[in-house]
Amino acid sequence: MKNMTYEEAKQFLEDCNQYAGEFTLEPLQEMLRRLGDPQEELSFVHIAGTNGKGSVLAYVSTVLKETGYRVGRYISPTIFSYRERIQVNEQYITKEALVRLTERIRAVGEQMLSEGLSHPTMFEAETALAFLYFAEQKCDLVVLECGMGGRLDATNVIRHTIVAVLASISMDHMGFLGNTLSEIAQNKAGIIKPGCTVVTVKQEPEAEAAVLLQAEAQGCTVVTADPARAVNRKRGLFSQVFDYGERKAAEISLSGEYQFANAALALEVIDVMREKGYGIPEEAVRKGLKETVWTGRFSVIAKAPCVIVDGAHNRDAAGKLARTIENYLGGKRLIYIMGVLADKEYEAVIRQTARYASEIITVMTPDNVRALPAEKLAEAVVVYNPHVQAAESIQAAVKQAYELAGEEDVILAFGSLSYLGELVRAVEERRQEKK
Repeated sequence: MKNMTYEEAKQFLEDCNQYAGEFTLEPLQEMLRRLGDPQEELSFVHIAGTNGKGSVLAYVSTVLKETGYRVGRYISPTIFSYRERIQVNEQYITKEALVRLTERIRAVGEQMLSEGLSHPTMFEAETALAFLYFAEQKCDLVVLECGMGGRLDATNVIRHTIVAVLASISMDHMGFLGNTLSEIAQNKAGIIKPGCTVVTVKQEPEAEAAVLLQAEAQGCTVVTADPARAVNRKRGLFSQVFDYGERKAAEISLSGEYQFANAALALEVIDVMREKGYGIPEEAVRKGLKETVWTGRFSVIAKAPCVIVDGAHNRDAAGKLARTIENYLGGKRLIYIMGVLADKEYEAVIRQTARYASEIITVMTPDNVRALPAEKLAEAVVVYNPHVQAAESIQAAVKQAYELAGEEDVILAFGSLSYLGELVRAVEERRQEKK
């Protein structure tokens, strides 16, 4: 069998989705067993939740890196590069390593199929690849983000969980995770393992009850981060300062009101890890918080006009975005670019955000079978804001937005993370052309 190219490796992983069937971890567990169970060599901070997972992962992993640990990151979805989902000390997996490890996965997958066994899906195969890479790179710790849910998420094959982290839980993926907040929380709390410590942000009562019940069943201590204790000292698009408990004047570079809560949750995780014997100096904590970068979460990518991108794609995230618009962009003329997936609560997102915009441009997210056509999204928007137009492409949307915006205005692109990478590239190309 000839060696794969990088593009062939990506295509092979994507083609693994043809094996989607029942939600079960058994195919991945079997694949990992045949690969030598690399996940058994690793220790994890495992993060589930609906909103805030990525930001918390970024804060925690950056602080650990600043401490001197070798830290693996596993994230989804990605914005800029396929390789972005697997990182060590914030460096993407190399193309060479991705190809080499994918070839190992292909060989094992073919062997399993020849024996009449089920083959892992794309996300499961990617998870196996990540574990192989992290073990090969001798990571001290891996900060692991659930793809969807918790209990049956591919990432939940791990056993050595140090801290199980529950970010904000709200209604999302109802067709897969449950139809009530309690059911969704039960699913996400499935990442809680015996012997770990649970760190959760303060949840809605139904969600909190589900988390506490699972923690009790596993004999785990629960630590709760209370966003109300995160006292805002300075808001800003480039720097924010807050107090949390005895920590005074902690600085973060991520903007948005909700980042105070995300940073507070990350601090509770760090403090638990300290209690478990991980040496994490306060200097590293403060430097890590300040240097954390996480594009796509109310991130400024250009000025004059200001261009901001945000991954608000569900009811809870849209509510947080609306409050952030009021607190950070009040009085500014706003031009939106919106793109969503058809299976999301996009009407709720529109209802909470549309009133702030002077103009709204809708786009269809590329290369996604779940994408909602721009015209359909525009039809939903017009109920709440008549100043809406559908764009033929993301590039066309960026061109239209710039034509509508003055230097003092703000272009805000939000919705599905899946289109923001292309939008960021389109903005950058435009900036280069204007130089």
